[in-house]
Amino acid sequence: MRALLDRHPRLAALLAGLASATGFAPLSLWPVTLLALALLIHLTQSAPDRRCAFTYGWLFGVGQFTLALHWIAHAFTFQDAMPHWLGYGGVLLLSLYLALFPALATSGAWWLSNLVIPAKAGTHLPTFIRGKAAEKTARHRGKDQPLGTTTLPLLLAALWIATEYLRATLFTGFAWNPIGIILLPSGAAIAATLVGTYGLGALVILASAALLLIARRQVAAPAALLAPLLLAALWGWLSPAPATPPGAPRIRVVQPNIGQDEKYSVEREFANFRKLTALTGQPRPAPRLIFWPEAAIPAYLDMEPDWRARLASLLGPGDLLLTGADKVYFKPVEQDGILVNKLAGANNSVWIVTPQATIAARYSKAHLVPFGEYLPLRSVLEPIGLSRLVPGDADFWPGPGPQSLTLPATTGRPALSMGVQICYEIVFSGQVVDSANRPAFLFNPSNDAWFGPWGPVQHLAQARLRALEEGLPIIRSTPTGVSAIIDARGRVAHALGLNRAGFLDSGLPPPLPPTLFARVGNWAPFALMLALFALAIAIRPSRS
Repeated sequence: MRALLDRHPRLAALLAGLASATGFAPLSLWPVTLLALALLIHLTQSAPDRRCAFTYGWLFGVGQFTLALHWIAHAFTFQDAMPHWLGYGGVLLLSLYLALFPALATSGAWWLSNLVIPAKAGTHLPTFIRGKAAEKTARHRGKDQPLGTTTLPLLLAALWIATEYLRATLFTGFAWNPIGIILLPSGAAIAATLVGTYGLGALVILASAALLLIARRQVAAPAALLAPLLLAALWGWLSPAPATPPGAPRIRVVQPNIGQDEKYSVEREFANFRKLTALTGQPRPAPRLIFWPEAAIPAYLDMEPDWRARLASLLGPGDLLLTGADKVYFKPVEQDGILVNKLAGANNSVWIVTPQATIAARYSKAHLVPFGEYLPLRSVLEPIGLSRLVPGDADFWPGPGPQSLTLPATTGRPALSMGVQICYEIVFSGQVVDSANRPAFLFNPSNDAWFGPWGPVQHLAQARLRALEEGLPIIRSTPTGVSAIIDARGRVAHALGLNRAGFLDSGLPPPLPPTLFARVGNWAPFALMLALFALAIAIRPSRS
């Protein structure tokens, strides 16, 4: 290992990134990720200049994202308008871009460490002036004298918060697999109730730095760096979610196991509906909330009363059906001197259908998937053969953002407030709840049928983090899995695995009081970021 680090540090960074991806679902080998990050910290500390520190972080990111996101290539196998091999190129290009964010974190931590740590004993230049001198001195730093034993890890943890937030927001954002998600199996992820997902990433970096210091036979500093993670893990194991009370509203979550190759088949439309009908079951004396997946039916419910009547026939007097279906918009276009209505766009929506065949409310997805639900720069990309992955000629349009919908009261069930986050929307920390009207639970219908075996379980993990952060239960209904009922502590109470048809019957888990994160949102990890910066400066070595 030492020979690899000394002779081929770039290869070591790439291999460490590949290894780190095994900490995400479905493998969940989170100790491996901690060790891989420890190696990245060592490489960053040993880097002779900022460019090398950037390169190590970038290669680490390329390895991690390429392996962890390889499932995206599977989606291209369902789109005949583009060659299937393009999916692998898409994964690589996406990874090359996403790797810039850990690279910014490592290069920034290296640079800031050289600013706050004296580059040379007796240097009395102002901190921000002597940055160039520090970099020159660092090139001659011995390999056994790593930069900033504890200062650089603190700075890296702070910058990891900043760069993961940027990754989740720039160019519509791609928040998939934040590094803190690896803590879900350990119980330490409960710290997300305080510092959110991005704050969890900082705890992971600090724990990895502790492992590195232990390998260097240091004692005091590792204990301090590991303490937050260990305390969080203890808190997690000792904090069960509140039990579902006997009188809780009854829910049924339907998973029909309808694959992506069957979903849009006109010939299978009625067979698919029969599956959904059979799994919905007969009405019961107790009113039910029935959850169907994203885009479960090929109907325009506001325009097709026959479809509403068909759905209403499945419901008892107090039941409500919550299903995914599109809302479409048309525009008049002149063709051969005649005005005809042409499809202009659509909303990916969730509809609340009543037993009276009326629509109680509708929510439209706000955070759309680029290249999935709309084609960016369509006028440029479409002529060269690119298309979006969801079938159709018109792009989806975004909705207004997080909303709480009212589920009407009925005999045996009070009125409830429900938040909705459709599919991909659930991965964005701090952006899933209408803070002015906090719901009792979140509904996350999704279609993961084109995500291969890795994507759906990673998606489930993202939903678990949102439940933890907000202190709210989450209901997931998907066509092919993983459908689940997640309690307000982020634990999976009930689940249906991949490629299975079935349903989940349960009481609706209760919410918890708003967490600190639910109250302040991403100001919480930003506060932690500033605290880490301040601590790094406070403990910097003094000049001799």
